[in-house]
Amino acid sequence: MSIDDTAHPGAPSDLPLAEAELPWNHPLARGLSRLGRRLKQGDRKHPWVLDTGVIVVVALMFCVPDLVHDDDGRRRAFDTQVTHLPWPVTVALQAGLVLPLLWRRRRPSLAFAVIAAVLFLQVALGVWLRADVALLIALYSLVLHGQLRRLPVACAVTAAALGLVALRLPSAVSVLDALFFLFSTITAAVALGLAVRIRRAQLAVLRDRATRLEIERDQRSKLAAAAERTRVAREMHDIVGHNLSVIITLADGGAYATDIAPERGKQALLLIGDTGRQALGELRRMLGVLREQTQTPAAPRLSPQPGIADIDALCARIRAAGPQVVYRTGGELDTLDRGVQLTVYRIAQEALTNALKHAGHDTRVELAVGVKDTRLHIDVHDTGRDGGTVPPGPSQEAGPSQEEGHGLAGMRERAALYNGTVTAGPAPGGGWTVRATLDLTPLAEIPAEIPAEIPAETPAETDVTPPAATGGAV
Repeated sequence: MSIDDTAHPGAPSDLPLAEAELPWNHPLARGLSRLGRRLKQGDRKHPWVLDTGVIVVVALMFCVPDLVHDDDGRRRAFDTQVTHLPWPVTVALQAGLVLPLLWRRRRPSLAFAVIAAVLFLQVALGVWLRADVALLIALYSLVLHGQLRRLPVACAVTAAALGLVALRLPSAVSVLDALFFLFSTITAAVALGLAVRIRRAQLAVLRDRATRLEIERDQRSKLAAAAERTRVAREMHDIVGHNLSVIITLADGGAYATDIAPERGKQALLLIGDTGRQALGELRRMLGVLREQTQTPAAPRLSPQPGIADIDALCARIRAAGPQVVYRTGGELDTLDRGVQLTVYRIAQEALTNALKHAGHDTRVELAVGVKDTRLHIDVHDTGRDGGTVPPGPSQEAGPSQEEGHGLAGMRERAALYNGTVTAGPAPGGGWTVRATLDLTPLAEIPAEIPAEIPAETPAETDVTPPAATGGAV
């Protein structure tokens, strides 16, 4: 905690006892801190006020005493060693020493050079003035505001000027003692300037870091929001696109069968209702996990996200719409984590939906899901329109190939989360084939040069959909 972290300087009792006893939490320290902040704000708006104030203080403390003569007529021994000039000349020398301090922050090197030149002129005339302290102020300003590469030259010039002053001192004062004192003042001015400069640089770095961290935090929030929107869009595509395709196919088939076989029309209507209720349930589940308020104990629990075990029900809905679906599995699929199972389900759902949409209700679809070593393979092949008796027509070929929708892109993005690939294209004997491969290698065993992202296993009641880049409607 710093002395700037104050809201009520007069109420230290609001802080814990250990913090209230710290020196910087004292009311006086807080008041001084608040005064310092106000002075900084005023200096930013009117920098000339501080520069003028420094000149006024130096003039009152060091210039006026040189202009005042002793009325008792006594002269000190030191006064016999220096030259006494008329007061107009003294005022001119004092002005040459003090007035350059006006631009000590804007042009510190120029101010130091002018003051040093006047001081050398003063020493050449054998004059001693208390306003020589302006050289130390200029040196401090050069260290604080100027270029540090000029500091050695400035120190050498200051040491030479004050060394000449030490040599002009009376014999009662040891030259070594005078040099030690004068060089100590040079060291103090340089050390103070460096300390203030380093402190300001540290504060500037901390402010810049805080600003960058705030920007990065906002960027991460925006990226997280964009990823969540993409995830929702992809889920909406998978849910709405699939179920609407099934409903449309069932509605068309029911309308056709109503005149020929009313029972088949009734069956189609029942299947439409079941499909719509399932879609509504999936939408409620997805939107439920997006609600900001926490669930009350009386609220219904969310059903788990679909997995490989739900592919059988998915195939049954596709069969009800007309296509023949053959589903085969191989390997230990039940041991896969929920993230992988959801990815497999969504890829199979999208491929079956595309087969129903583009190949029609008379096609035959073969779906195979199997695990071999550390690879999971998903193969979906349809025979095209009319069950493969007729080669695929232009409409079928143009659908997936010439106008790739968001569904295929979504499948590729889901597979990419597991360092997998998705390929789709016409089959040699007719129809369409979709092949997906997922890498089941644990994250710790994947080489560093291969980017992979395997979601951790999560409870069944939560949404385990990993974020993706894009999504959309069919």
